[in-house]
Amino acid sequence: MRRNRRRGLGRERFLMIASAVLVLGSLTATGLWLGRDKAGQDEGYVVDLSAIENSEAAGKAGEETGQTKEVAQEAVTTDDLDYDPYFQETNSQKVENPDQSESGSMSDGADEQREEQKSAKEDKKQKEQDTPSPEENDGAAKETAADQIVEEENTTALSTAMQPALTFSDSDTLVWPIVGNILVNYSMDKTVYFPTLAQYKYNPAIIIQANEGDLITAASAGKVISVFNDPQIGNGITMELGGGYEATYGQLANVLVSEGSYVAAGDVIAQVAAPTKYYSVEGTNVYFKLTKDGNPVNPLTKLN
Repeated sequence: MRRNRRRGLGRERFLMIASAVLVLGSLTATGLWLGRDKAGQDEGYVVDLSAIENSEAAGKAGEETGQTKEVAQEAVTTDDLDYDPYFQETNSQKVENPDQSESGSMSDGADEQREEQKSAKEDKKQKEQDTPSPEENDGAAKETAADQIVEEENTTALSTAMQPALTFSDSDTLVWPIVGNILVNYSMDKTVYFPTLAQYKYNPAIIIQANEGDLITAASAGKVISVFNDPQIGNGITMELGGGYEATYGQLANVLVSEGSYVAAGDVIAQVAAPTKYYSVEGTNVYFKLTKDGNPVNPLTKLN
């Protein structure tokens, strides 16, 4: 009995010791395994202070180097030595950057094109503003017509005010337009002979002998109402004298007056021309006719 008890106690002790050893071994192995994982996790959160110190030192060294470069660059600029154009601004006017030349020219071309377009738009707008509307055109036309009417009225009034009075009467006399002999006399009551035509016919004027180029003067003050050309008497002038009287001059050259002009007695009006073929035998002359109310009057009755 005692021997059996001893054997039971020994077995229990052995089992207890074996169990304890097993438990301790398990705990030890578990602890080792957990410690290894924790060490790996800690390594991920460890800050390398030496690396930070090395980077700060490198930064300071870089700043010192940059300052040194700036000092060197300032020294170079101050001494007007060669410099790298890449350190200048791309759009600087003092530096021609070869890499930017093409883009600069393209930019200038685009700017010029924009300026041309802007100028074209402004010109078009200005033309539209300058171009009057139909209503404005009508108004402007009416105003222009009104202005012309007013101007004509003013001109007429002015010219009327400046017109000399034509007061030739039956008692007034004429001055000779040119001094010379009478080649063919006035004759309305019977016919007279014309040597060039070799025939007799009525003559409502007098044919005064003259020299080509001589000056012809106005026989009286008057207004020129007609400047004409006639096959028989050549270039001619008709003047209104007043009182129904009119004087006609023929065989003229270099006429100095125009229709509507006023002349005084004795003013030069033209020169003597070469005779027409109708007066070639008579020779160089001046044709002078006087009428009253359209009827011929003998000029010799009025000439001094």
